[in-house]
Amino acid sequence: MSTFEKPQIIVHIQKGLNYTVFDSKWVPCSAKFVTMGNFARGTGVIQVYEIQRGDLKLLREIEKAKPIKCGTFGAASLQQRFLATGDFGGNLHIWNLEAPEMPVYSVKGHKEIINTIDGIGGLGIGEGAPEIVTGSRDGTVKVWDPRQKEDPVANMEPAQGENKRDCWTVAFGNAYNQEERVVCAGYDNGDIKLFDLRNMSLRWETNIKNGVCSLEFDRKDISMNKLVATSLEGKFHVFDMRTQHPTKGFASVTEKAHKSTVWQVRHLPQNREIFLTTGGAGSLHLWKYEYPTQRSKKDSEGLEMGVAGSVSLLQNVTVSTQPISSLDWSPDKRGLCVCSSFDQMVRVLIVTKLQTI
Repeated sequence: MSTFEKPQIIVHIQKGLNYTVFDSKWVPCSAKFVTMGNFARGTGVIQVYEIQRGDLKLLREIEKAKPIKCGTFGAASLQQRFLATGDFGGNLHIWNLEAPEMPVYSVKGHKEIINTIDGIGGLGIGEGAPEIVTGSRDGTVKVWDPRQKEDPVANMEPAQGENKRDCWTVAFGNAYNQEERVVCAGYDNGDIKLFDLRNMSLRWETNIKNGVCSLEFDRKDISMNKLVATSLEGKFHVFDMRTQHPTKGFASVTEKAHKSTVWQVRHLPQNREIFLTTGGAGSLHLWKYEYPTQRSKKDSEGLEMGVAGSVSLLQNVTVSTQPISSLDWSPDKRGLCVCSSFDQMVRVLIVTKLQTI
């Protein structure tokens, strides 16, 4: 692919903020996004921005008691577009951003900080009930139904006598009908655990030897296809989730990506084979996954096992001197994304030529 044909990653708008920003998410069906973080004085903040004529306009700033670590619109209806957040106090809140004085749902979900959150069943993505999953430093992963107060509908915690591990990332997947749904969780010691919510069982686990920073299925609302896991040591792993071998599990390909921690992975909503990773040195890498000619083969005992594909780097660019802590593609406009970094900046990026890949 020549330089002229390659996708380009362009910084469209950048804005300095007066707080540490941990997460950023597009508001579905709009030119708006939210940023979440904490002020130096120790309080939490949510800001709503809108892109107007090539600039960012601050529409609303909401200050809360506890720093806000993560957020998702994934369990909200397209009409309401409520934002679910996890904070440093272990609280799960759901906010109506039009009237954010009091949360529409609130629960003390965890004993310690909620590091990570994901949603399913909203926005017309994924079959089944709207649900939110949270992962915490307290070692537990909990699934919540916003229509049910107080108690989680599922609680995945360490067994008696097991060490509790800091859960850094969670992701929903396999929500292709009313019954099926999985949660994948990644931990600070490199553990990846796949929980089957229909059978309430641990379906698969592995260890990638370094802390798991980010997990994402290429699509939440299809039968499991691919899962990307990023890690502390500059590597990411792509698992082919179509074929599970009884002892070897899922086939995978590993790629050395950034020279530092790979903080995030996000798949392009309009093409599941394209994904972006973000690095600890402020870099963004755009990748394409290529399937093998055959996705499964038989082992020596005649059992089906998966065959991993390959990944190719389409483009990379450095936009910051600090880690890029969050990234979110616009669900509505192909190639538009927002990212935040620890230099207290939020950037709107445009990735060009994606439709020709």
